[in-house]
Amino acid sequence: MMASLFAGVSGLKNHQVRMNVIGNNIANINTIGYKASRVNFQEALVQTFRGAGRPSATSGGTNPVQLGLGMQVAAIDTLFQQGGLETTGQITDLAIQGSGFFVLGDTNGNKFYTRAGAFGFDANSNLVDPATGMFVLGKNADSSGEIPSLATTGPITIPFGQQDPARSTEEISLSNNIDSTATTAYPSLLNTSSSGVTLVSGLATNGVGGSHSIVIEGNQSTASSINLPSSISPTMLTNSTTLTDLGVTDFSDMSISVDGSGSEIIRITDGSTTVGEIMDQINELQGITAKIDEASGNLVITRDFAGSQSDYNIEISGGVAGSITTQLFGAAADTPIISSGGAASDYVATDTFTPTHGTSTSAGPFESILGLDIDSTTGLVIGLTGLGGGGVEIKAEGGLEVTGPLGTNPLVIETADTTHSTSIAVFDSLGAKHILSLEFFKSGLDNRWEWEASALDGENITSGQSGYIQFNGDASLNSFSYNGGANSMTIDPGNGADTISLTVDAGTPNGFDGLTGFESPGGHTASIISQDGYGLGLLDKIAIDQVGNISGFFSNGVTRVLAQISLADFSNQAGLRKVGNSRFQVSANSGEAIEGIAGATVSGLISSGALEASSVDIAQEFTTMITAQRGFQANSRIITTSDSMLEELVNIKR
Repeated sequence: MMASLFAGVSGLKNHQVRMNVIGNNIANINTIGYKASRVNFQEALVQTFRGAGRPSATSGGTNPVQLGLGMQVAAIDTLFQQGGLETTGQITDLAIQGSGFFVLGDTNGNKFYTRAGAFGFDANSNLVDPATGMFVLGKNADSSGEIPSLATTGPITIPFGQQDPARSTEEISLSNNIDSTATTAYPSLLNTSSSGVTLVSGLATNGVGGSHSIVIEGNQSTASSINLPSSISPTMLTNSTTLTDLGVTDFSDMSISVDGSGSEIIRITDGSTTVGEIMDQINELQGITAKIDEASGNLVITRDFAGSQSDYNIEISGGVAGSITTQLFGAAADTPIISSGGAASDYVATDTFTPTHGTSTSAGPFESILGLDIDSTTGLVIGLTGLGGGGVEIKAEGGLEVTGPLGTNPLVIETADTTHSTSIAVFDSLGAKHILSLEFFKSGLDNRWEWEASALDGENITSGQSGYIQFNGDASLNSFSYNGGANSMTIDPGNGADTISLTVDAGTPNGFDGLTGFESPGGHTASIISQDGYGLGLLDKIAIDQVGNISGFFSNGVTRVLAQISLADFSNQAGLRKVGNSRFQVSANSGEAIEGIAGATVSGLISSGALEASSVDIAQEFTTMITAQRGFQANSRIITTSDSMLEELVNIKR
């Protein structure tokens, strides 16, 4: 009878413990980083009335007869479930997604662990838990922004107001495209010499700037002609001279053939026909002209197109004695008259080109033979072609003339440079800015551009001031080189700062990650895209990433890691001991702390600007509260009923 009373009492006591845990959970429903607890019950002592009997040959075995003496609390567990994240916007508010704890410590070496990440900075710029003053532990970075491999865990201190020293530029990077077909090589006439050139226009196709010294040698094209003395020489012919005056007695027609084509008939009427009438008929024929030579008084028939006698000629049919051919041209009887003279031009125009920019093989001079521009009407050479790869028009309207030997008085034409420039600010050791420009010039060699560096304010570039870029046939970068054996550019800032020594990164050889040399209708896009120097800066603000890196943003644009927040994890989180203020400590059954980096050593990640809410589930707690209340009520009924039974027992003696 008394056992039931004691069992009921144990039920009351332990259900009250459960209510206490539920009450604590509900009280902490809005406590950041709080982890709910639960109570597990177990049966208490057991009284054995009879032990179990072993089966025998004549009977089976018997079970033990035992009586339970109540219940007790088996465990109060902490449930490390993920709480929801509440955004606060405060950078130093931190929440952990996944497993892990923030590590807090004091100057005595004590360590505590928490999921409550409402942190802030104290007066000494230490990252702390403001509620307890405990330091948030991690590792501080060195001046280069690296976490030393042997760094120990300690308080995190952020040096607000820290200066970031200036860094001299050591490298600039080039990227994008230099148009391989670009040209602004406009020509200009510097010396016409005796060439007769009056017009130079167009645009050199190869785009290379420099001086073209042109020597023209040889002979102009000449036209074939018929020029024979008449039978009345030295009497001067006139337009009114008649055939009778010339002693013509055979008035047969005369035929003329031009360039071996079909014969054209010149009509002879009678002795009154004049030389002028005959010339009129000849001049009506295509490609020849007849006129009286003023000096000799001869009738001269000339092929209008100057060129080789074999291609451009005149032939007059032969006549009998006393015909117009014997009397007017003095030809032998029955002998045709064939024009004489006439020759194609044998001009040779040698262009010696010296580029404005270039070294070694690209410096020139380059020698080439220019083409001849022949007038389609007269056959005379009236210009030159092919200068600068073509595209330049060189005209001598009255016909091209020779210039004389090289070095005496050549025809000189200059072409302008095809250029592209880009610039960027670089820094010296004092943090001062200097504007560095790179200008590219089309080279006299294929797939190559010359470059020159200059500084806006006259800083002295002592070495590596020029060089060239060579591209491959597929427009990828072949090489970026310096002239004079240099391997970098050296600049004297002229303000007391150390000499700037910088290299140019134009991309990977045979790659397309830097400068390229494609044909580009849109023109040049090549530019200096970056440099690694900067001036003096002050720490402006901070940011915290998922792995706990605290990065500082300086006013000079530099971002550098200042520290790294440590996380800790345990083999048995439930074995941790609560010490209040949402903190835990290591216990004998938690295992030692495994400290390390979020997302690496510890699986959890850090969210900045958020706090982890309590993991308490209010619906679950209210449901558990109901079952605890009913359990408490039931146990109280056990006590009441047992009391009534005892009362009946006492009343038996009455």
